[in-house]
Amino acid sequence: MTEGMVAEGVVEKNHGLRVTLAAVGINLALGILYTWSVISKGIPDSWNWGEADRSWPYAAACLVFCLVMVPAGRMQDKLGPRLVASIGGLVVGAGLIYCSFTTSMIGYIIGFGLLGGAGIGFGYASATPPAVKWFPPKKTGMIAGIVVSGFGLASVYAAPLSKWLIATYGVPRTMLVLGMAFLCVVVGLAQLLKPPHKMYQFVKGTGPIGEAKKDLVTPPVSRKDFTPREVLASPVFYVLWLIYLFGAGAGLMIIGQAVPIGLEVAKLDRAVAAAGLGTMALLNGLGRLVHGSISDKIGRKNTVILCFAEYLVAFLLLLPNADSFTKWLVGICIVGFSYGGYLAVMPSITADYFGTKSLGANYGYLFTAWGIAGVCGPFMIDAVKTSTGSFTNAMYYISVACVAGIVLVFVSKKPEFKGA
Repeated sequence: MTEGMVAEGVVEKNHGLRVTLAAVGINLALGILYTWSVISKGIPDSWNWGEADRSWPYAAACLVFCLVMVPAGRMQDKLGPRLVASIGGLVVGAGLIYCSFTTSMIGYIIGFGLLGGAGIGFGYASATPPAVKWFPPKKTGMIAGIVVSGFGLASVYAAPLSKWLIATYGVPRTMLVLGMAFLCVVVGLAQLLKPPHKMYQFVKGTGPIGEAKKDLVTPPVSRKDFTPREVLASPVFYVLWLIYLFGAGAGLMIIGQAVPIGLEVAKLDRAVAAAGLGTMALLNGLGRLVHGSISDKIGRKNTVILCFAEYLVAFLLLLPNADSFTKWLVGICIVGFSYGGYLAVMPSITADYFGTKSLGANYGYLFTAWGIAGVCGPFMIDAVKTSTGSFTNAMYYISVACVAGIVLVFVSKKPEFKGA
């Protein structure tokens, strides 16, 4: 039996697989964000960039990415994912191409940070909503996990590709090639994004609606659609926002300092520690797929608690006692795996709690928690490390935030829909 979409007696073919694969492809391209460490290391000394200068384009990209998610989500809900994702592809491509004509730090902040970050925001906001709308609620977590896994897995191919291009052609030509390639890929795949008609419902089988009524999947009450204004007025939103802040922040703080932690705690050589980042990136992508899928089975709240529990194993047991490369690698991989879970489960929770009609905008507002975590997290862990003299002490502070996150999960409750 196949699943179709039915409205007013007309059966529409389910395009869910096509839309999902296109969304994954878009995120695989937009994951260029994670290659900045490779690009920054390839910047020649003749450009006269200071060490701090190399961080600003990436920081700007993360901030703009976060901020653009809100208007991009609203546009996606109103104008459709195809147009908004196409805008994302054009903007991110233009930004990278612009970088190929400049050697200044300001130029890269404009090209990679402002334009690149904005393009990533438009594309990312348009990938998940149309995909999950083609599937029944019981598959929301799995589909969201599949789509966002593309972004997490991007560094697995993009980092070595960028490294080879830079070694072969230099940074300017690399940015030109990446810009042209990702512009074509994202804009091309965007044409495959298509949400179902808003009046369609899921049925098993493809017969007339009169024959399939007994198989209709009735949406639960929690699938009622909240407007962005109603979401922002709900106390539940702010509980979820804090959960996302603690979950994303804990992961980003450790992921960003994985190599220094290896040098301090495990006494690793820098080259050896850097070699483990690829494995962590792979687990980051897999964590999105696995946690998203199991959230359909055990529930979103239980999955978020599981993610926090995985963090605590790494922060309290493994990383503080990482006296070998193996313990350190397992620890950072658990962090990457758990962090990926939040990126998969939080869109699904947004859909479960507030509906899918305005999912782009509603998740855009929730995603600001990720942006705050990305901007403030590195400064916070550096401050704790500086004041206490050890990354290990910072992990204990982060563990307190994880426990607070678990408490907030128990406090969170699906809001009651009061609309018509």
